[in-house]
Amino acid sequence: MIKAIVIDDEPLARSLVLEFLKAFPNIEVVQECNDGFEGLKAIQQFQPQLIFLDIQMPKINGFEMLELIENPPGVIFTTAFDNYAIKAFEAHAIDYLLKPFSQERFYKSVTKFLETNSNAAVMDLVNAESNILPDEKNRIVVKDGNRITIIPVDDVIYIEAYDDYVKVHIQNGFKLKKKTMSYYENTLDKSRFLRVHRSYIVNLSLITRIEQYEKTSHIALLKNGQKIPLSKQGYARLKSVLGI
Repeated sequence: MIKAIVIDDEPLARSLVLEFLKAFPNIEVVQECNDGFEGLKAIQQFQPQLIFLDIQMPKINGFEMLELIENPPGVIFTTAFDNYAIKAFEAHAIDYLLKPFSQERFYKSVTKFLETNSNAAVMDLVNAESNILPDEKNRIVVKDGNRITIIPVDDVIYIEAYDDYVKVHIQNGFKLKKKTMSYYENTLDKSRFLRVHRSYIVNLSLITRIEQYEKTSHIALLKNGQKIPLSKQGYARLKSVLGI
């Protein structure tokens, strides 16, 4: 028996998936979930082979939820938004069902999963550098052990490159996030955050002054006392943004 979970904040959408799945007696829906947090807990508890996942949901969206799973199951997206389809298929997601989808279209999608028996990881999907969701511009979701933290971007002091991760520095330390500097350079509001060095993106509102460091380099001093090195290009961009 194949275990499946339906994760969607719309009850009617969940009921439609359940109705269509009656044609597949070898698939058992072990849990229905109303949001990404519920979905994450259910996946950890039941270890399903397949999930039907909406993208736009309260609390955390579908992509953010997937990012918190170490070994994601097979995913069939069920969403009303068509602008993330390319992102899904490039990452080899099983399928992308655009609401409202027909029973025939649903049947083809599930049949595709059964034929390939695909449990491939979809982490490339959530690491993609394109098709950014609006809420990703306003918050950063991180997992620290079993704890999930949602960081409003206003609380971010600066972001620092750290191997395959970034350090998101906040008032009480930092959180590690498996993303790239380029991702946040393209995601965050450029009027509020600026990449001033290949390894640093800073919150412009927290810069107190710019000082010369040695003969040809400069640093930015932040309100918390942190000194951030500026590359030549970063220094030029910073002066332009600050109008100096």
